[in-house]
Amino acid sequence: RDSPHRPFLRRCWRRSARARAWWLMIQFILLQNRQGKTRLSKYYRTYTDDEKIKIEAEIHRIVTTRDQKFTNFVEFKQYKLIYRRYAGLFFTLCVDVNDNELVYFESIHLFVELLDQFFGNVCELDLVFNFNKVYMILDEFFLAGEVQETSKQTILHRVQDLDKLE
Repeated sequence: RDSPHRPFLRRCWRRSARARAWWLMIQFILLQNRQGKTRLSKYYRTYTDDEKIKIEAEIHRIVTTRDQKFTNFVEFKQYKLIYRRYAGLFFTLCVDVNDNELVYFESIHLFVELLDQFFGNVCELDLVFNFNKVYMILDEFFLAGEVQETSKQTILHRVQDLDKLE
């Protein structure tokens, strides 16, 4: 039997599903060196400049002082940090606590492979001097805080096509 409250409940469910979808995504991405310099940052939520500086300093402190024998997943406020270290750079994603850590852990590795193939043995200086191309690769891989494309060849082909236009 249909309840008179059913349309209201359906609307509330849709709204809560949209709210859940908003929180189940990447909040931000950071690439930092061992000294704490942020080489790349992409925020999918709005933060003030002061909040960003504070977050970046706190994350650098957490990630660099963490013992290597521990996992690469850290609780951070109401979120979870997933990070990997490649040479002197820390690649960090901040995601919802309910998201799958391994998916994002492997996403970091795929992003590094994309950078490595595009630049040919990528180093920190490539990120500094070609930051626009790094953002281009990042935007082809992640869109609005979610993984957009997982095919390495497709992403590289798109980025190379865009690079030819410059």
